[in-house]
Amino acid sequence: MIFKKLKDIPEFLAGDHTHLKEVIHPSNDNLELGYSLAYAYLKVGEQSLPHQLSHSETYFFLEGNGEIIINDNKQIIETGDTVLVPPHAMQYVINKGNTELRFLCIVSPPWSPETEEIHT
Repeated sequence: MIFKKLKDIPEFLAGDHTHLKEVIHPSNDNLELGYSLAYAYLKVGEQSLPHQLSHSETYFFLEGNGEIIINDNKQIIETGDTVLVPPHAMQYVINKGNTELRFLCIVSPPWSPETEEIHT
């Protein structure tokens, strides 16, 4: 069993400029697991940088509202929404609300730096 408290997981600014905590990752937790799970947020007015992953990513929005842009298609998002981003899609998230936009990111296979391309 693995048990973690979110408050105890180190936070960092990811390459796409989201505030991130790696909740479960096979390389950090010595697991054989087909995905990674991260907790992320964007402060009011922030947005992630456009980026692409070589595999799929699923977002589950916990709190707030904004937009997610996938290959130039805009989708309004709010608490409780789920979005599956297909492999190689250009994507970014914008916080358009008055509170932090908080979400989970599930990446399968697990995220790694060599599978992500950031566009600035």
